[in-house]
Amino acid sequence: MSNIVEDLDIPVIFKTSYDKANRTSLDSFRGPGIENGLKIIQKVKQETGLPVLSDVHKTTEVKEAAEVLDVIQIPAFLCRQTDLLVETAQTGLPINIKKGQFLSPWDMEHTIGKVTSVNNHGILLTERGSSFGYNNLVVDMRSIAIMKNFGFPVIFDGTHSVQLPGGRGTSSGGQREFVRPLSRAAVAAGADGVFLEVHPDPDSALCDGPNSLPLNELRPLLTALKGIHSLP
Repeated sequence: MSNIVEDLDIPVIFKTSYDKANRTSLDSFRGPGIENGLKIIQKVKQETGLPVLSDVHKTTEVKEAAEVLDVIQIPAFLCRQTDLLVETAQTGLPINIKKGQFLSPWDMEHTIGKVTSVNNHGILLTERGSSFGYNNLVVDMRSIAIMKNFGFPVIFDGTHSVQLPGGRGTSSGGQREFVRPLSRAAVAAGADGVFLEVHPDPDSALCDGPNSLPLNELRPLLTALKGIHSLP
C-alpha cells in the first residue's frame, strides 16, 4: 500500500483500531485491546514512517492513546459525547470526528464547538452515511458541501458508507461494489480525502470485510480520485 501512495504522491494516514467497542454482537471481533494494540500501532508507525490514527471510546483511554497516535478518531456513535470530545481535544492532537448516522450535517457545528472550546482547531469531519430505515445507510452528497462551510477538511468514508449495520444478524454486512462510485462522487462533490479499509482478501477479514476494498483495486481507484480532485 505504501508503494501505491508514494507512486501517486498522495498523503496517507494509517487507520487502525486497538479495540472496537461498538461491534454488533458480543461475539464479534474487537481487537487486541489498548495495551497490546498500541504496541502494535507503535511498531507500524516506526517501521512504515506513516502517521497513525485510531478510535478512542472512553475518556480514560485518551491520555494513553495520545502517547502513540498522531490523529485521534471519535467514532460516529460517540460524536455527541461532550466529555470524550473535550478530553480528546485537550491532547492538542488533530481529531477526526465521524458524523453520526443519526445527525444532520449542520448538527456537527455543535460537535465542532466542543472541540474548539479548548482551543483545538485541528479538526477533520468525516461523512459516513445516514441511517435509512433498518440495516441500511444512504449518502447525501450535500453533506460534504454543508460541512465544508465550517472551515475544516471533510473526509468521505467510502467503507462505512456502504455498510449494512447489523445486516448479517450478528454482524454488519456491506456492499463493497459501491465503494468506488460513491468515493468518486464524494471527491467530485468536494471531499478533501477518502477513508478506505483495504484488505488482500476482504471475505476473510475479521471485521468490515463485506464493505472493504480488495487491495488490487486500490491503485486504480486512487488514480481516478486524484484525477477528479485535480479538476477545476
